[in-house]
This record gives sequence, structure tokens and C-alpha cells, in this order.
Amino acid sequence: MKTVIQRVTEASVTIDGEIHGQIETGFMILVGIRDEDTEADVRKMADKISKLRIFEDDAGKMNLSLSQVNGAVLSISQFTLYADCKKGNRPSFDKAGKPEHAKKMYLYFNEYMRSLGFRVEEGIFGAEMKVRLLNDGPVTILLDTETL
Repeated sequence: MKTVIQRVTEASVTIDGEIHGQIETGFMILVGIRDEDTEADVRKMADKISKLRIFEDDAGKMNLSLSQVNGAVLSISQFTLYADCKKGNRPSFDKAGKPEHAKKMYLYFNEYMRSLGFRVEEGIFGAEMKVRLLNDGPVTILLDTETL
């Protein structure tokens, strides 16, 4: 499982011309799933994200977690995180999870984040989405369960 976490002051996802989800302070998270990923991997990733201290404290240091700033999550499924560009110029997505499994794990990730006490807005798995965000910092963190 791979994620891209962006600290935002606002983010939204639009589907078919209508806003489907939006947040203010928090994380916009791109979520990529492989077939090998399990619920344990999802929990490990979510637990790590929930404890990341990448919001600034009163001294200007990145020292506060999402819960400490009462932040929310905008979660977007993103199979392209598993793009392989080694051969040629057209990416291969063979390492991305098959849709049935990936959707199940993506939805589980969102529910698990909610169980940790966070408000989670989400896109629609497999939909054509337009994502807008105002990256705060900018701060962008890449996480992979293979290296956590």
C-alpha cells in the first residue's frame, strides 16, 4: 500500500460537476492498493498517518498531529501510485491491485480512519474525479507499507 499525504488548508473532490467531498484543515490522501495488501497493512498505514506530527505548533515546528489540530481527511483512490515507467514512456499499472480487492481495501482504509475518530470525506472508487487542494507549506509525505 502506498499513500501520498498532503497537508492542506482546504481540499475538495468534484465528480460529474458536483462537489462530492471537501475539507478544510487536514490531509488530502492519495491511496494506492496492491493485490498483496491486507487489512493489517491498511491498519498499519492508517495508524502511522493518524500519528504523523506534521502540523506546526505555536513555535512554528512540525510537532502536531491531525487530531491535535482537529483536522479532517479527504481520501482519494489512486491506482497510478503503482505506475511502472521502466519500459518505454507509457506507464504499466500491472502492480496496482485488481479493482475488486483495491476497492475493498480503500473503503476499509476510510472506515478505519473514521474509527480512529477522524472525519473522512472520500472520492468514488474508479470515478473520474477532479481534485482541488491548497497544499499548506507545502508539506507532502510519501508512505509505503513495504518500508514502514
